[in-house]
Amino acid sequence: MDNVFSRFAEDLKPFTDPDAAVAHIASIYQFGADTMRRVHDQIAAGGADGIPAGAGDLRYPYVGISVGPSDLSVDTRLSYGVLSDPGAYAITLTQPDLFGGYYREQLALLMQHHKVPVWIGISSRPMPLPFVVSGSTAGVTERRMREMLEYFAMPDLGMIDDSIANGARIPMEGTPRPLALFSAERVDFSLHRLPHYTGTSVKYFQRFVLLTNYQRYVEAFRAFARKEVEDGNEYAALVEPGDVYVPNPRLTKQAAFGETPQYLPQMPAYHLVRPDGNGITMVNIGVGPSNAKTITDHIAVLRPHCWIMLGHCAGLRRSQFLGDYVLAHAYARDDHVLDGDVPPYVPIPPIAEIQVAMQEAVAHVTGLTGLDLKTRMRTGTVYTTDDRHWELRYRDLYPRLYQTRAIAVDMESATIAANGYRFRVPYGTLLCVSDKPYHGELKTKDAADSFYRERVRQHLVIGIETMRLLRESIDRLHSRKLRSFDEPAFR
Repeated sequence: MDNVFSRFAEDLKPFTDPDAAVAHIASIYQFGADTMRRVHDQIAAGGADGIPAGAGDLRYPYVGISVGPSDLSVDTRLSYGVLSDPGAYAITLTQPDLFGGYYREQLALLMQHHKVPVWIGISSRPMPLPFVVSGSTAGVTERRMREMLEYFAMPDLGMIDDSIANGARIPMEGTPRPLALFSAERVDFSLHRLPHYTGTSVKYFQRFVLLTNYQRYVEAFRAFARKEVEDGNEYAALVEPGDVYVPNPRLTKQAAFGETPQYLPQMPAYHLVRPDGNGITMVNIGVGPSNAKTITDHIAVLRPHCWIMLGHCAGLRRSQFLGDYVLAHAYARDDHVLDGDVPPYVPIPPIAEIQVAMQEAVAHVTGLTGLDLKTRMRTGTVYTTDDRHWELRYRDLYPRLYQTRAIAVDMESATIAANGYRFRVPYGTLLCVSDKPYHGELKTKDAADSFYRERVRQHLVIGIETMRLLRESIDRLHSRKLRSFDEPAFR
């Protein structure tokens, strides 16, 4: 049964134990990474004399599984960890130190549901030097770069794309179908972009992600997180840009370390770390759909349990007041940034589990019930635009806003939801009305300052409470409505 994989990998071995399989994946990756670092250090120290050609040509680990008609699971309730059609499936893997627990879970589910071995080997895809040795190509001379190219592979953008997630990779006869949404190279591409954008190492990212477009939410999150670390027993540390590590002495013996950078990165991230990785990461993504797409493109490879947008919006209904909440249950996409990946005709459905959790969180934090809750929290369509001064196009936008039944306008929510849909990451949006330009209530400095004082902390606490509720039912969070009919098995 391993013949189909032999065309794409070597030294293949069957495994029926997930722990042993992950250990072998780790050994393949570690040998390759260690060898590449050693060869790189030799070249960097004294040139390439005496080093055989190809010495730095190491390959990613590879996993494959082949199932026949009798091996298929008949449990149609499963949304991942199962294959629905007979055939061969495979993917390249990377960074087992970071993804070991995730790999173990996915392989264990496949073994449990199909009762066949998985095959682990060395793929034909080279590990690019910059993805293994950070800074290896920074500041090197042209001559040294030519030497590097003789011994190492560099990132090949022709092989790094989202064709699997987008459904654009049509299965070819005799070629295994993808086992996961992302190849090893695509994962490494994002792992090396995230620190640049967020100022923190990827190992600190948690599986519940809050996204915001205002620094004041971040400051409120930092205050909440520091109190949790100082007084609580749930979170082990707070990590800020520059990998500034603030430990909880009751849960870790790690001392504080790190230095706050002189300049914040483009989209700074703050991580309230739980020992099991199910803490909360907050990222200030700034303004606009381009940033929203960029950060979620990269966070998606970490396979978070969900991401939720907490931000501000313009209210469109006269019955809304500044400070009211908007729970998005539909999105009108006028952001354009994802049109090539998720065409506008694709519906972006609400995720019931997140909708319910957010409504419960609003009720719990505000104390509102019944009609009072419905009055202060409207549920409806959010219209996302790529034009910050959309208010000046009133005549052009009026028909669209009318026809979509939109109750609010923002610049990020539909992008975040669409990318969640694309990457199978559960998503949600809870916005706060900060102005009503069509009713004469513009966002001036004085009005904004008053709004911030009254609503930012409450809004943040609602987001944190939502994450707590979702954490209690992780298994139900990953909805089948995010999965297609020809879906990779890995979550």
